[in-house]
Amino acid sequence: MSHVFSDETHRNLLSRIPHCTGREVADWLRTVEEGPSLLRFDEKVSWLRGEHNLAYGHAKAIVHEYDLRRAARKLR
Repeated sequence: MSHVFSDETHRNLLSRIPHCTGREVADWLRTVEEGPSLLRFDEKVSWLRGEHNLAYGHAKAIVHEYDLRRAARKLR
């Protein structure tokens, strides 16, 4: 499964998540952080979709953002 987004597509998906889900992106990022210890990108996406009934694109954008922020924390 490819998890490469253009920056613009990623930003657009993130901006629509609160409206479509009723929850802020930060809330979803906490959900991923506190969720099961899944290692693979596609496992996290599948878990979000199944557990929280998210659309594929939204789940993918949330996990991608989570991974970006986690990587940024490690670089500090």
